[in-house]
Amino acid sequence: MLLREWRERRRLSQLELSIQAEISTRHLSFVETGRSRPTSAMILRLTEHLDVPLRERNTMLLAGGFAPAYPEGRLDGPQLRAVRHSLRQVLTGHEPFPAVVVDRWWTMLDANAPVGLLTAGVTKELLEPPVNVLRLSLHPDGLAPRIANLEQWRAHLLGRLERQARATGDPKLGELLGELAAYPGGTGPAPAAHDVVVPLRIRHEGTELRFFSITAVFGSPLDVTVAELAIESFFPADAATADALRT
Repeated sequence: MLLREWRERRRLSQLELSIQAEISTRHLSFVETGRSRPTSAMILRLTEHLDVPLRERNTMLLAGGFAPAYPEGRLDGPQLRAVRHSLRQVLTGHEPFPAVVVDRWWTMLDANAPVGLLTAGVTKELLEPPVNVLRLSLHPDGLAPRIANLEQWRAHLLGRLERQARATGDPKLGELLGELAAYPGGTGPAPAAHDVVVPLRIRHEGTELRFFSITAVFGSPLDVTVAELAIESFFPADAATADALRT
């Protein structure tokens, strides 16, 4: 049942998946309906072709009666010390521009000092751990009143979250999407003709700072925690913003 749900989520037919995984369509059909019990190797093979997140691969292995294949370390634990150190290096190296480390549910796990510029004026409650960066951005008591193009930025974040929820099938992301979608949307000017991405336009001390963001993830992770980490780095979208942050 889980396998069929993931295949349908990826919009693949049994024939397409069987060709990719190099198994017969008949055998795949038997596995999906429970008429054939797959080995752990077969589950991992199929989930690899379906691009199933590591957390859900473990769930499917457990459902099949097998032990999880991927560990889930603690970011503050000794086994991920090197990962934690690398993340901190990236954050520090990105200064004077803002950058944050988030998990799968957009919980802020670490941030560099310039992020304080973005969160200036946010209510204390929204900054109490665990801090959700999407809630922080769109909440009426968060960054939203200072975002000059709130309508566009909100649409960008909600669309991104919707795609993530659909791709992972994670109910927590679906709940977060419902919460954020209920926040006021605001109105604002459309992106300028010269914009190549949707910018984040923040009002700050009588001026406007413009950013675009780049998301970085670990390549070929084998740990659930590491696979779900992302660095969201903000870069100045114009020379005035770059100068303002450097000074």
